Amino acid sequence: MSLVSEEFPDEVPLRAEEITIPADVTPERVPTHIVDYSEAEQSDEQLYQEISKANVICIVYSVNNKKSIEKVTSHWIPLINDRTDKDSRVPLILVGNKSDLVEHSSMETILPIMNQYQDIETCVECSAKNLKNISELFYYAQKAVLHPTGPLYCPEEKELKPSCIKSLTRIFKVSDLDNDGILNDNELNFFQRTCFNTPLAPQALEDVKNVVRRNMTDGVKDNGLSLKGFLFLHTLFIQRGRHETTWTVLRRFGYDDDLELTQEYLFPMIKMPPDCTTELNHNAYLFLQSVFDKHDKDRDCALSPEEVKDLFKVFPYMPWGPDVNHTVCTNEKGWITYQGYLSQWTLTTYLDVQRSLEYLGYLGYSIICEQESQAAAITVTRNKRIDLQKKQTQRSVFRCNVLGARGSGKSGFLQAFLGKNLQGQRRIREDHKSFYAISTTYVYGQEKYLLLHEVMPDFDFLSEADLACDVVCLVYDINNPRSFEYCAKVYKQYFIDSKTPCVVIAAKSDLHEVRQHYSLSPHEFCRKHKLHPPQPFTCSTTEAPNKDIYTRLTTMAMYPHMAQADLKNSTFWLRASVGATVFAVLGFAMYRALLKQR
Repeated sequence: MSLVSEEFPDEVPLRAEEITIPADVTPERVPTHIVDYSEAEQSDEQLYQEISKANVICIVYSVNNKKSIEKVTSHWIPLINDRTDKDSRVPLILVGNKSDLVEHSSMETILPIMNQYQDIETCVECSAKNLKNISELFYYAQKAVLHPTGPLYCPEEKELKPSCIKSLTRIFKVSDLDNDGILNDNELNFFQRTCFNTPLAPQALEDVKNVVRRNMTDGVKDNGLSLKGFLFLHTLFIQRGRHETTWTVLRRFGYDDDLELTQEYLFPMIKMPPDCTTELNHNAYLFLQSVFDKHDKDRDCALSPEEVKDLFKVFPYMPWGPDVNHTVCTNEKGWITYQGYLSQWTLTTYLDVQRSLEYLGYLGYSIICEQESQAAAITVTRNKRIDLQKKQTQRSVFRCNVLGARGSGKSGFLQAFLGKNLQGQRRIREDHKSFYAISTTYVYGQEKYLLLHEVMPDFDFLSEADLACDVVCLVYDINNPRSFEYCAKVYKQYFIDSKTPCVVIAAKSDLHEVRQHYSLSPHEFCRKHKLHPPQPFTCSTTEAPNKDIYTRLTTMAMYPHMAQADLKNSTFWLRASVGATVFAVLGFAMYRALLKQR
């Protein structure tokens, strides 16, 4: 009542009416409902209901009444704890009222109670009569809900809790743009502007670093803030009652009250109409390039296992398994190259955009790129039917499903796309194999991604996902007389009336060709169904296998109408191959120039 009327009432009722303080008169801009409880007027059941609805509870005792203080631990705290869930305890504020009646403080008696019960957020002494600390009390109550100490700090140990250290360490690593283990002045200013919408003046920056220098030896290195210094500053904020500073930082980087990244932060809404695909846009690739550069310490344009580990330290788990090294291009050591790294991100975005959003969230995309969310990194392509009608596409990623009987050479066909010959493929462990391969090809001067997917040979059931693609590869082994029959049956059942271009691959062409046990030879079958003649292919080579076929597949995926129209005309293949050769050379030259630049 003193809070609302700003004067002490002459007559105090047993219980005050419920009061709502509007948002615009509170420092935190949050409306607050204050509910009083009186044992004399209300039942236990009413009290339990109010406890279940409360965000914060103030336990009021009289500083001049010993029994009143004892009742805090003997009655009130156990009662509240019995009525609240252990994992979501309500923060408590201990309020010593009637401080105007005594000369001494009750803090000596109260501090052991605070240390005993972790749910107690703070303690404040006040006087309703002379209005001392009345508005402060309700400010602390608000703060206990919006900026609780519990998840951040352990008062007994006088240090940050492990979950808080983990969250702040991720924030430090995301903010350390050059990955040198130090936040320099530019990085500190970016961090300050990101979290608090205002840069730090040069003198303020120096003052912050001086505070750290005075308190620890290795908190400042090379005139920048180390992780130890960064964590120390947050410990200091909390110890000085400035929890809101740390909470502002945590919430800006996507954390909730339990120090978990929120679902809203990790999975922003993205509209995905049917028959559309998802790709990364130019800004997303620039961001991912900067992340690669940040972790490619030895500047060899590939990520060693240690560098990959370092890159994913901001993730709660390791997202890439050993199969990734056989899904994208690697160097001679088997390390993922720059091109392979971008390819894997492209694959994830195409196959599982939600996962891609989650990964970009861990890397801090929306913060570093100053975007509303990771959704800004994604391009949703237009409906494939419109592409077919207009006979052109803006898409950059094309999917080729590879079908064939067991042992026909599908896996070899995928690995050859990544530059691995048969000898290299034999070194791949069974549990490290991948059913995907993705890399870039050049079609008429444009760099495109071709995504190969090996479909398991289960003729009785091919799902919609197995059939949904831009081009189909039907692979048979020329040395196995029973191999082509599977291709013929799959084509006739699923693709004969489809608008999806199909190519027959005569795999293992280095071996002796045998007659296929099928009513038509592969050549006759292709002629009958107006398909291109079987394309000979082998990965049993001394050098990297020839990649012309992959450019042809990408060309067919981009221009399905041309693939059909040019069937009788071999110039379609010729144009695709020449375009690929010219731009592969150009592309390599541009790549070398880019590396020099980097």
